[in-house]
Order: sequence, then structure tokens, then C-alpha cells
Amino acid sequence: MKFNILTLFPGTVGCFFKESIIGRAVENEILSVNIVNIRDYSTDRHGKVDDSPFGGGRGMLLQPDPIFRALEDIGDTGWVVHMSPMGSRLDQRRVRELSLIETVTLICGRYEGIDQRVVEAWVDEEISIGDYVLTGGETAACVLVDCVARELEGTLGAGESKAEESFDATGLLEYEQYTRPASYRGMEVPDILISGNHEAIRKWRMKRRLLNTMERRSDLLADAMNRAALSDEYMALLAEIEKEKGDEGDTGDREGL
Repeated sequence: MKFNILTLFPGTVGCFFKESIIGRAVENEILSVNIVNIRDYSTDRHGKVDDSPFGGGRGMLLQPDPIFRALEDIGDTGWVVHMSPMGSRLDQRRVRELSLIETVTLICGRYEGIDQRVVEAWVDEEISIGDYVLTGGETAACVLVDCVARELEGTLGAGESKAEESFDATGLLEYEQYTRPASYRGMEVPDILISGNHEAIRKWRMKRRLLNTMERRSDLLADAMNRAALSDEYMALLAEIEKEKGDEGDTGDREGL
């Protein structure tokens, strides 16, 4: 899969693709990244690429011509994405869909953003990574590439897995995890995890996923149920959790009498 990334600050994103799992994916040619400096396409002798917005207002706006020239020079832009707070919020479902596209071009805005004519002429989709404003689209672009790269076959090694992660096919959050030592500063690892009973551990993890999602992101649990994404075993565990909560409520009522 190939990503073209248009930016005014190539160094900001360049270092990201040299480290860890993403760096390895690039090295193994699972992922190809073409970083394009928008300033290289300025026709101004000082390399100017921005100007004040028509109608007034604070800040500067990236001009259309350098971005048009950059996109035309790339040639095969594939699916063009503008990283923008006005875009649809990125989620794991969209990440999986993007991972199936051969070439994706990301436009990183700066200052007050980019001229709308770029969006109208070139952009297939606008994506936001959250309801907040960044100083530029580079950070958002790196987040998107990181998410998508993990979906590509071969990116994750033998010791790394997508199984039972948050936002997997079920849509549930992940369970808590622990490592050695089993006891640390008075805090203990749950007994079941050191019991050696693999079936009990598996069910504990499933149950913790349901509980974490129920307590922290009930919207995700509702969505999973609407999509019928939970297996019969998950549904049985959910009924068990609801019964336990009901029993706790009954006990509280009796204690209050």
C-alpha cells in the first residue's frame, strides 16, 4: 500500500516512518510512503505558499496553486484525503476500509487550513481524528497511517496481534493486562490469571471486555448489539453480568431495610 503525504513540514512526518513497527513495515516494503513538500511547488521566489483569506479574518491560508501542482506531479493520487477537523471522525471500521485501497494521498493543512478549491477539485474524503484542533494535519496523518498500517498483512510480527484488541470486529474495548511481578507494591495480579486454567482465563478476559465497554463506552456495546456482532458466548456472559448487577442491587435493598 502507498501513502502520498503533502505537507509543509516533511521532517515532522519523516521521522515517524523510521521507527518501530511502522518503520519495519516500510523497510519490508509492506508500506510505501512518499512525503511531498508543498513548498517545492511554489512559484514565488521566496517559496511563499500562503496568503490572507478573502473576507478578512485572522491567520493565513494555504494557496491552491502549490497544492494543485503537487497533486498533478504525483500523478496517481488514488484516494485523496484532507485531514481536517471538519471531516468525518476516524474509527476502526473506516481504517479497515482504507487499508483495502492501493494508494491514499493525505493533504496536511497548516495555519487556517487550505483553499476550499483544493477540496472541491481533488479531495474524495475529509477525515478528523477527534473533536479538537491541531497546529497542522501532520499529526493526524501519522495517526491515520499508523492505524491503517496495522491492518496490512505482515505489519505485525509474531509477538504482536490484533486479536481481541479494542475496536476489533466485536467493537468492544480490551481487557486489562498484567506482567511480572505478580505482586508489586501491595498491588496483586488477579488470581485467575496465574491459575493456569486457560479456559477460565479466556472467559475472564471476555467478561472484562464486556464490563469495560459497558462502564466506559456504553455506546460501543449498544452498537455491537445492534450489529449482532457479539457471539452467543458473549451474549451469555452479558446476561450473567446483568444478573450479577441485579443481585447486587437486591442485596443492597435488603441491607437497607
